Amino acid sequence: MDHSVAPVLDALAEYQRLDRYGFTPPGHRQGRGADPRVREVIGGALALDVLATAGLDDRTSSGGYLQQAQELMADAVGADHAFFSTCGSSLSVKASILAVTRGEGDILIGRDVHKSVVAGLVLSGLQPRWIEVRYDEELHLAHPPSPDAVERMWQRYPDASAALVTSPTPYGTCTDLEAIAGICHSRGKPLIVDEAWGAHLPFHESLPTWAMDAGADICVVSVHKMGIGFEQGSVYHLQGGLVDPVRLKQCADVLATTSSNVLLYAAIDGWRRQMVEHGHELLSRTLELTERVRADIESIEGVHVLRDELVSEEASHDLDPLHVLIDVGALGVSGYQVADWLRAEHRIDMGLSDHRRVEATLSMADDEATTGRLLEALRQLPNAAARFAAPPMVAFPSGEAFVPRQARLPRDTFFGPVETVPVADAAGRICAEQLTPYPPGIPAILPGEVIVSEVVDYLRSGLAAGMVIPDAADPSLETVRVVRELPSEL
Repeated sequence: MDHSVAPVLDALAEYQRLDRYGFTPPGHRQGRGADPRVREVIGGALALDVLATAGLDDRTSSGGYLQQAQELMADAVGADHAFFSTCGSSLSVKASILAVTRGEGDILIGRDVHKSVVAGLVLSGLQPRWIEVRYDEELHLAHPPSPDAVERMWQRYPDASAALVTSPTPYGTCTDLEAIAGICHSRGKPLIVDEAWGAHLPFHESLPTWAMDAGADICVVSVHKMGIGFEQGSVYHLQGGLVDPVRLKQCADVLATTSSNVLLYAAIDGWRRQMVEHGHELLSRTLELTERVRADIESIEGVHVLRDELVSEEASHDLDPLHVLIDVGALGVSGYQVADWLRAEHRIDMGLSDHRRVEATLSMADDEATTGRLLEALRQLPNAAARFAAPPMVAFPSGEAFVPRQARLPRDTFFGPVETVPVADAAGRICAEQLTPYPPGIPAILPGEVIVSEVVDYLRSGLAAGMVIPDAADPSLETVRVVRELPSEL
């Protein structure tokens, strides 16, 4: 296929060149009606914000720009089908869950999933069967599920519809997708991979194996994370014969907006062309830069960049090195404190922080100038950290506590009768909400799970240390929403 073209992007340029005008939404009319103060900041984007149908494409003689762009994307990465989403990977993964099931039965899911997967369970009514993750008691983070863990769950629940795993994780750690795909396919069952952090993986051999190359059936990627695109830009890929492409598209249509923003489509389209033409070169440069940055950070007193600890027999199968995970615990400070200091004193935002780490994710956009800012700030950290207050301790539970008993379906719990109880009385009750430290957005307690006091203590102490739990009904966690009736089975 001719990858020198970008159908959606080219059509948008032609729209501007022809000076077309539409008596249609959006009502701002390419920015003409917007407040001058709005135009001053985002006027360029408003000028390109046009209607996808009866705007970019004509009602009766559609140019098929989006379809062409999707076909080019599938060809670029070796998938059978590619579908663009302007509602983020959160929608894409929900559509994937619905497509492989009939809204009933079991699905195997790694317990380290993003909260969007849990939303898919609420919508679908499925029974999650949680695949055990490898919880690292030393680092206090979860490595992705192993093939053995997936095999054990298939033996226990052979009638499950599919398996879903997250790889890479927000820490850049990856599971052995090829082995897991083989296990699923030996039973004639599809594998869904939430690869939101892996949009760049198909374009360089030094990066972890991309899900489609590993044999996954559906793969969801967020172009805005490790690719080059607007927030909310996502692509979900499909291959093989275990999932009906029509059903997958229809499930997405059920959930998606009917007013897609063509700017997101155009950015995805242009990024695909860039990657086909220059991606390998750009990623090679970025990987070389990353290795230098990692070494420079490692040379700073009291600061350590994780690598070997994340990839071992009992940890992850592989690691995306562009996730630069920085341990600051030896300085006697928390990652929350360091993230706040970097933002306040150096105007640098970090993507993830926890009780002892901060993470910088590098991309093709970074160079010596951008990474130099980070390095200069981190070189000042040891002296600055000496003035930080001692961080509150976080009460970490055992890994087993993070997989409590699922007493009810997430959907039944979410839509059923609930009551609010003091957090001191919550242990042993069935949780009726998600309690999710964010980032990275992996729920600690889910709707339908029996609340464990160890996990409550962890979340409460985490809040005191700087953790944020934005989706809790009570963000202070003084109270928790639970199923109204005391469950007789407890």
